[in-house]
Amino acid sequence: MILGFHSIISNYGFWLPNEPRGSWSDFVASWELFRFGPATMVNTHRSVAHRPYDKNLKREMQRVLKHDPVLFTGEQARLVGMSLQRVPYPIYALAIMRDHTHLVLGAIERDVRRAVGHIKSEATRALRAQGFFPDRSPWADHGWNVYLDTVKDLERAIRYVQDNPLKEGLPRQNWNWVCPCDYLTRLTGTASHR
Repeated sequence: MILGFHSIISNYGFWLPNEPRGSWSDFVASWELFRFGPATMVNTHRSVAHRPYDKNLKREMQRVLKHDPVLFTGEQARLVGMSLQRVPYPIYALAIMRDHTHLVLGAIERDVRRAVGHIKSEATRALRAQGFFPDRSPWADHGWNVYLDTVKDLERAIRYVQDNPLKEGLPRQNWNWVCPCDYLTRLTGTASHR
């Protein structure tokens, strides 16, 4: 039984199809980017973000993109976070970083890729209402969705998302509308999140 999803939504230019650490892409559409190599498709559902890579090579790859990589300001991140109050999905953890967003969704009947598309649409609408990204989407085409099928997986994902800003020297994010404890309390009788 699927209890939820850990979804990583990349901003444009964050995770490339020929990312040195690997990607889920099987095609590089840009000739300029393809000069750095073919798609680096991986078959794992585990994160490859921890793998070492050449940061200078990655910056060179980002320089040939059609647009500059999207890096959210604090105000833009706040708009994204506030817009997600309106989506009809249970969100148990959320961290909006400069170049990607982590969220833990509860179990939903809708296909998770469609739900993430809806989430991106709501966030884009909120950003555009304030004059940001009027001519293009701030998001990469695809994200990464990890299926969580045990309480332990769900708890680990929530902790990971809550701690993610700390890894970049940022404060923990507290979105007062995020509701992680009710579900875990019903399942285990306790809430082990922070």
